[in-house]
Amino acid sequence: MKKPLLLLALVLILPGARGAQGLIEITSPHDVPTTVARLKEAVRAGGFKILATLDHARAAEGAGLELRPEKLLIFGKPKAGTLLMQSSPTIGIDLPMKYLVWEDAAGQTHLAWNDPAWLAARHGIADKSALVKKMQGALKKLAGQAVAP
Repeated sequence: MKKPLLLLALVLILPGARGAQGLIEITSPHDVPTTVARLKEAVRAGGFKILATLDHARAAEGAGLELRPEKLLIFGKPKAGTLLMQSSPTIGIDLPMKYLVWEDAAGQTHLAWNDPAWLAARHGIADKSALVKKMQGALKKLAGQAVAP
């Protein structure tokens, strides 16, 4: 009986643990528009190409529904993505990379992204560990710049 309680306690206290498997989540002291603007600036400065920004709340509004602020930033570097797809074409379903920024019911802004190591494991990519590690560092750095005070 103690093991399930310990597991539940770990899930409740680990950062990002409440989210989907392979998802890294941090909070932002800024609202959604400011976090997204700062994220775009960091992504561009990091040499990535922004491909699209999707406004889920606006789409919901267009369907006559309500949704708290939520935006998806889609971006990438073809050189890195191509190397991963050469190892496993199926990773193309998860590329390009994305950041999701949303506001929860308490008004707190969150920023999340897929862990490149989790994506590599999901698609059986074992020959690009240095690239995956570099991607992990870059995504963490860019997200950190976006949420810095």
